Amino acid sequence: MKKEVIEKLAALVTAAFGLVAALAWNDTIKAIFIQVFGTAEGVWSMLIYAVVVTIIAVIVTIQIGKAAGKAK
Repeated sequence: MKKEVIEKLAALVTAAFGLVAALAWNDTIKAIFIQVFGTAEGVWSMLIYAVVVTIIAVIVTIQIGKAAGKAK
């Protein structure tokens, strides 16, 4: 049981750091978006931002999956 607790705790800490990193990247991408497009206000700007972030997330997820597959 002790091993399971340590494994779950490690998974939670890893997820927490992942969330912190995601929030930092979110702010960074917003800043870049504002610099490129001049504003982040309005529905169209928010929609473009959401699409860009989704595309980045999909590409990164695919790359991580490929790397994990090679590591096996």
